[in-house]
Amino acid sequence: MSRHENTPRGAHGAAPRTCLTSAPQNGTAMTTWTTRPETPADIPAIRAIVTAAFPTPLEADLVDALRADPLAWIPELSVVAQAPDGTLAGHALLTRCHVDGHPALALAPCAVLPAHQRSGAGSAAIRAALTAARERGEGLVLVLGHPEYYPRFGFVPASRYGIRAPFEVPDEAMMALPLEESRPVPSGVIRYAAAFDGV
Repeated sequence: MSRHENTPRGAHGAAPRTCLTSAPQNGTAMTTWTTRPETPADIPAIRAIVTAAFPTPLEADLVDALRADPLAWIPELSVVAQAPDGTLAGHALLTRCHVDGHPALALAPCAVLPAHQRSGAGSAAIRAALTAARERGEGLVLVLGHPEYYPRFGFVPASRYGIRAPFEVPDEAMMALPLEESRPVPSGVIRYAAAFDGV
């Protein structure tokens, strides 16, 4: 699992979802983002988004490695945000992980093309991915990221549930989001997909 914090920077057969963003922070006009699961034709654009959003290609390689892992990859949980002109601007990915042997999801990486950062593309993709996870009946999402950003989606410190990363991270940066209030939240150490080992 990457030791850096995950913030947006930089599936088939599912109906597109449209997300109206609030006024973006960079002063540009409000954008309507269409969110949907990735298709095979989107793969080069997703790699371009992730490569442009991060200083090295490690995260883009991670997405490719996760896509090749049938134990981690869930096609409908790789979500893109598309601008009205058809440009793919943002990407959010949820893949299978485990907490003490119980299935959960890891949110990482999230990326937005530099020209579209602070436009709502990242938030739209994340919200759509979380909605798709709920619709699948998933119970828990984990993220290692900026504690100023992810609480807007409902994330709280994972330590509240006794969940720990398998490496040292600041307590406030390792966050959890239970997707169903009535479902018990497992505690223990997170086991990420093997692809994260090299990041």
